[in-house]
Amino acid sequence: EVDLEERLHELDLRSDSDIPDVPPPTDSTPEILKRALSGLSARWKNWWIRGILSLAMISGFFLIIYMGSFMLMLLVLSIQVKCYHEIITIGYRVYHSYDLPWFRSLSWYFLLCVNYFFYGETVADYFATFVQRREQLQFLIRYHRFISFALYLTGFCMFVLSLVKKHYRLQFYMFAWTHVTLLITVTQSHLVIQNLFEGMIWFLVPISSVICNDITAYIFGFFFGRTPLIKLSPKKTWEGFIGGFFSTVVFGFVFSYFLAQHQYFVCPVEYNSETNRFVTECEPSELFQMKKYSVPPLLQAVLGWETVNMYPFQMHSFALSTFASLIGPFGGFFASGFKRAFKIKDFADTIPGHGGIMDRFDCQYLMATFVHVYITSFIRGPNPSKLLKQLLILQPEQQLSVYKTLKSHLVEKGILQPSLRG
Repeated sequence: EVDLEERLHELDLRSDSDIPDVPPPTDSTPEILKRALSGLSARWKNWWIRGILSLAMISGFFLIIYMGSFMLMLLVLSIQVKCYHEIITIGYRVYHSYDLPWFRSLSWYFLLCVNYFFYGETVADYFATFVQRREQLQFLIRYHRFISFALYLTGFCMFVLSLVKKHYRLQFYMFAWTHVTLLITVTQSHLVIQNLFEGMIWFLVPISSVICNDITAYIFGFFFGRTPLIKLSPKKTWEGFIGGFFSTVVFGFVFSYFLAQHQYFVCPVEYNSETNRFVTECEPSELFQMKKYSVPPLLQAVLGWETVNMYPFQMHSFALSTFASLIGPFGGFFASGFKRAFKIKDFADTIPGHGGIMDRFDCQYLMATFVHVYITSFIRGPNPSKLLKQLLILQPEQQLSVYKTLKSHLVEKGILQPSLRG
């Protein structure tokens, strides 16, 4: 036992260059595709596999959009769990020789705790009327943050109790690994769902812009790429980067024009407690009402137009598309650096030709944060519907107090006639 502890202590002191190689992922390409593409070179074989699987994933994504907001939320949750699993598994494989006690169990326990906290906050914020009608949920919502903290504290104590002499440092490495992974996956997926509640268009345009940029940058780089862009990703080229930028901006502008015409995409997602369904019905805001704009003089000579009709949201789509194509790829570069640090090609082999789920969504998480910040900074204003829901769950005397205060204020502002004081 003493010899084992000394060996573990020596392993714990080794440098990063001594990190063992993670076993390469297996080829999960379906046999039918392998046979159909057997006569092609490796470069073109990868092209066709990526293309076919990309079309399949896009088709599935449109099907889920058709199925509604709730299915999109389940999709986000499923992707979050899978991305978390892929990153945690890398840590487990790299350091598997240590046989750390409770590491995997505690990792999943912390995932449950953090999801319980964030989704509980969402329920309390968007489903207040539904919660008010169910007594068993009222207790959970009222003490939600205390319960969440108690659950996390339990996991924290379990971690402290699991510490083993001679490789404390590695256990703290893994503790930090778990929490950084939670920050990357759970927090960002929660922001994605927050964006979805603002209207499906705030969910679809950013995600589709990242997908468009990924595909078009790959196409331009494949056919025209000559100039390396960044050492972290040797296959990335300036030609692909620039081509992806212009393609994404045009795509975002056109796609936004199509979505802005439909209430299903522009209305905030709300829960109807009477029908127990998510609804997307509203009077579209000014962002989604056609307006006439003057064309700048320099462009008038080129286009021959003095004015142009467009939706205000299309100008916001330019900001979203620009971020998706110029800053979004840095999420992919970050992931490439991470994979190089641990000597792996992909996070997993879930999707043939693409790698793991995290390989496809490394840029999406960065985009989700930007969209959330963009909405709160430039778009979101007071929400009368949400405020009314909060007022309805107050006690009758509290509602009466709010009513009297509001009426007094409206009289002072001259909105209500003084005769209505009584």
